[in-house]
Amino acid sequence: MKRAAMTVPVAILLAFLALGTGMWLSTGQIMGLIFFGLIGTFAATGLGLYAALPKPKKPLGRRLALLLIGSLLIFTAFMGGENMQMEGFFFSLFGGIAQGALIHYLIAKVFGPLLFGRLWCGWACWTVMLLDLLPFQRSSGRLPARFGWLRYAHFALSAGIAAVLFYGVGFTGGATGRTALYWYLAGNAFYYATGIILAVTLKDNRAFCKYVCPITVPLKVGARLSILKVKGDAAACTDCGACAKACPMDIRVSDYHKQGLRVMSTECSLCQTCITSCNTGALKLSFGLDAAGPELLRERRKA
Repeated sequence: MKRAAMTVPVAILLAFLALGTGMWLSTGQIMGLIFFGLIGTFAATGLGLYAALPKPKKPLGRRLALLLIGSLLIFTAFMGGENMQMEGFFFSLFGGIAQGALIHYLIAKVFGPLLFGRLWCGWACWTVMLLDLLPFQRSSGRLPARFGWLRYAHFALSAGIAAVLFYGVGFTGGATGRTALYWYLAGNAFYYATGIILAVTLKDNRAFCKYVCPITVPLKVGARLSILKVKGDAAACTDCGACAKACPMDIRVSDYHKQGLRVMSTECSLCQTCITSCNTGALKLSFGLDAAGPELLRERRKA
């Protein structure tokens, strides 16, 4: 195995260890180092296995990371009695409470994507952890672009509900405590049920991620500036289309490197399925500085 293949896992591990160490030194609480050290270790383990395993078994590395990180975050929410859903983030923000949701969202969904894009979506999301077990791995393409605005409506609804309850009626139990935990459980159940229904209806495991998930709203902003993206070698590409067909987010991957660009789509979750599907080795993860770019997505054919 080439050393270059381990660059991303090592970078992820070091970033989380540095973050955990910084929180430990600033707060005097070693739990910050333990928690973020575990997340970094789980992510690096999954990414490392993905790099090391033969092609047919590579997805096992990602599923292991999803299971370990997703389970850790759910367990942490239970133990701390915290609402880790989007509304919990807003309740924490409005109330100035530095609890799990606020820290988690700032790191994983606001600032983290500037470095590692939507790595959260591909390797750590507890919703994807379940949806990826469904049988609809390859979709027939996306619905028209207008359906993507549902996620923005969902984001606005989450913020609006939290604002009305907090500022309108003085409700302060949305971030921590028993009510917050019930909110988190109900929110998770809603996400899972909606995700499964959409997956079955549209024959697409990632339909929830593409059209409804509100968490993608801040993620897409940072992902556009991410230093970690998929890079293609136009000379090695045979234009077979395997990468686009395999991409769970329906990105026209090869169209980017034909234009001399890395994959600029903010829909990319860095799951590396496109890299695995390429028979010529034309794709790889790379670090670099670029921003903006077209959204080249594969839409469903009209009946």
